[in-house]
Amino acid sequence: MSSSVKPSSVPGPVAARTLRTPDDLIGAGLAPASARAGLLAVAGQYATAIPPAFAALIEQPDDPIGLQVVPTPEELVVAPAERSDPIGDDALSPVPGIVHRYADRALLKPLLVCPLYCRFCFRREHVGPDGGVLDETALAGALDWLRTHPQIREVILTGGDPLMLSARRLGEIISALSAMEHVTTIRVHTRVPVAAPERVTDAMLDALETEKAMWMAVHINHARELSEAARASLRRIVRRGIPLLGQSVLLRGVNDSEPALEALFRGMVENRMRPYYLHQLDPAPGTARFHVPAEEGRKLLAGLRGRVTGLAWPLYVLDIPGGYGKVPLGPGYVDGAAQVRDPSGRTHRLERP
Repeated sequence: MSSSVKPSSVPGPVAARTLRTPDDLIGAGLAPASARAGLLAVAGQYATAIPPAFAALIEQPDDPIGLQVVPTPEELVVAPAERSDPIGDDALSPVPGIVHRYADRALLKPLLVCPLYCRFCFRREHVGPDGGVLDETALAGALDWLRTHPQIREVILTGGDPLMLSARRLGEIISALSAMEHVTTIRVHTRVPVAAPERVTDAMLDALETEKAMWMAVHINHARELSEAARASLRRIVRRGIPLLGQSVLLRGVNDSEPALEALFRGMVENRMRPYYLHQLDPAPGTARFHVPAEEGRKLLAGLRGRVTGLAWPLYVLDIPGGYGKVPLGPGYVDGAAQVRDPSGRTHRLERP
């Protein structure tokens, strides 16, 4: 672990006990006792955390909620195309805590701790309870880097999950970013409102207060994650004037059908959240079981065109492995230079003005 990380600064659980160990999973009925040895092997490499609010949504370990968070020995099987840093964060990190891939924006990763650990996470080699937070020196260095790069207009707080920080620490970071004249937009990427909605407190929302444009992107993969507690936490965020974006990953067995995606995107819009990105799975180690081919993803989205409002239509994207950035994979409706296809597959001539 880097000397710039201080695990003791990470807040502890705020509600009932989070499931973290093989015995926790077995005791909760999410794995049989016979699976203990395999789960211990996975635990030696990847963290597990299922907070109470999310665990309550799991009906079976292999249902669309359980699949996302219940570990399995399959995770230790690495396919040839999988890599430990699938989108090239490490090579694009000029100082600890910063990733700079695009000219006008940068990621600020103040911690590598999450409320839950998704089994398909593209940062699964880095996140976990031992990830801790940037210490004072490292955080100051990251903020100084942002101050001295005036081309940066947008700062994206991610990690880990920035809403796992204490309200005090989060408020200090937001205040520092707000004082940078060239930074016009702050975006927070989080799973907390659906995974641990009890953490969305007045103190946390106070910490997000800023005169800058503040946006929040919430990671949700299935409509059932929008529990009543999650919906209430989203309403509290919206009441503070923070626009919500929805981010999802296309996952085999979770949302790889038209009805599942339709319910997910409709649920987002009903909660004043604009579906933003549907991500093609990043090839992190041991995640092949979740892979849905891009051709299938395009067909799924094409099947929704005309069935759901444009408000519920995300951009289907691939983050090109190696750090080359995101490109759209959405279904095409243009055939060559002179024809366009409608949602029913019929072709129409493109008239030139």
